[in-house]
Amino acid sequence: MHLYKYILSAFLCAFLYSSLSAHPTAARDTSTQILLDTIKQPKREFRGVWIATVVNLDWPTNARAGAEAQKRELASEMNTLQQTGINAIMFQVRPAADAFYAHSREPWSKYLTGRQGQSPGYDPLDFAITEAHKRGMELHAWFNPYRATFDGRFAMLAPEHITRVKPEWFFIYDGIKLFNPGIPEVREYIVQVVLDVVKNYDVDGIHMDDYFYPYPVRGQVINDVATFAQYGEGFDNIRDWRRNNVDQLIHMLADSIHKYKPHMKFGISPFGIWANKSQHPDGSATSGGSSYVENFADTRKWMQEGWIDYINPQIYWQIGNRSAAFDVLLNWWSNNTFNRHLYVGQAPYRFYEARSPAFKNPSEIPNQLRMIRANPRAQGSVYFRAQSIIGNANHIADSLRQDFYRHPALPPEMLWLDSVPPNPVQNFTARPENKGIMLKWAAPLPASDNEPVYGYVIYRFQGNEKFDLADPKNILHIQYDTEAAYFDTNVRPGATYFYVVTALDRLKNESERSPTIAVTLP
Repeated sequence: MHLYKYILSAFLCAFLYSSLSAHPTAARDTSTQILLDTIKQPKREFRGVWIATVVNLDWPTNARAGAEAQKRELASEMNTLQQTGINAIMFQVRPAADAFYAHSREPWSKYLTGRQGQSPGYDPLDFAITEAHKRGMELHAWFNPYRATFDGRFAMLAPEHITRVKPEWFFIYDGIKLFNPGIPEVREYIVQVVLDVVKNYDVDGIHMDDYFYPYPVRGQVINDVATFAQYGEGFDNIRDWRRNNVDQLIHMLADSIHKYKPHMKFGISPFGIWANKSQHPDGSATSGGSSYVENFADTRKWMQEGWIDYINPQIYWQIGNRSAAFDVLLNWWSNNTFNRHLYVGQAPYRFYEARSPAFKNPSEIPNQLRMIRANPRAQGSVYFRAQSIIGNANHIADSLRQDFYRHPALPPEMLWLDSVPPNPVQNFTARPENKGIMLKWAAPLPASDNEPVYGYVIYRFQGNEKFDLADPKNILHIQYDTEAAYFDTNVRPGATYFYVVTALDRLKNESERSPTIAVTLP
């Protein structure tokens, strides 16, 4: 569960964590020394971070700062994230049936200007995509599917807000308006909202968080009995019907996204527990809230059916937690990926929580990372949230930059979406020029699937180093553009350098290597 929900409901926070309270592990390493990881670093790893825009959590921190100030702030944040080793941004574009992008059927978000429906004077999503790609980072558009308002100030909603246009599509729960997932027109509308981004923006993926049906709040009732009576034929149990409603949305989204952009990734970030074993025979050895029962979100089924390309469970508890241990959940999710990707949601933000002493231990997140890397069915991490990384919560940014992410990484391949690599580059040359070495090449011939080249990887070796393209320490530069040149300025007079270039396609499949070229700087 993402942090901004805590802002909305202190009671809900207490509800969820009463059974998932912090329980420090027996051994606590209070040393802040950063120890280099002796495990060989992976060349392929998803290293994501959520940039939350709701209530201006991560960006823009000032809704009234103006376009240029907001752009500078986002570029600065991305610089810091890039320097930390992050290679993917989960950018929140729809906090509450509103938009951080121009090509939208929904009004501009109030978190951009202070007033819903008011244009910020630029397209934040388009700007974010450009800034991410120029830094070698993917950008996934993060949608909140069913939340229509974040607070109860309904009079402040724009006249064109969907709650005003189609009031019959919503119910109120815990003081906010939520789409009713049981209405077929609601599901179709949400699909079209997402397709506005798929069709109009060069995003790398579509990403949804954990807010399907609302988390339980004592004294609140989901007001959908009439909808069940109208649309629930074939279901004896309203809970199974609700689960089917969400299944239908995810299936429709998967089909629609991949119809328009076959190579676009689609992923979900659910609550960290799918189901407890006491609730379902296939569940985990845990005893907390669960998405299957509470959110009516059968995320395991979505993986099993191949509807989503990655699962990103929010495993926001420490190793050894009594009710929901990180290690137990990592193993459970890794055993239920059905050959799709697992990116683990991690919680550096909990360092700031007084009630989470385990996350005061500077070894907690690094030890979780070691567990993830040791699991062959886990392909990376996503951190909640950007300001925790930028603020170096409990030295997390130091640990990533100096240890775990000290070498670049490409995102993992998704061979079920695209298994055809590009052809190798042509006419590769390298020569000294202006106290550096200029590399140039010609774009490769079209691949067998006719997909154009998307970017390049430049490798560099010195002296007696093994020419190993599988070792990320040899990656000099990753670029997500088609400029067929790179200028290496990090060189010493009299030294000899050996270079190799490969081509990337949109899903980061990599070509065969170019010939190796040696250059000695005068």
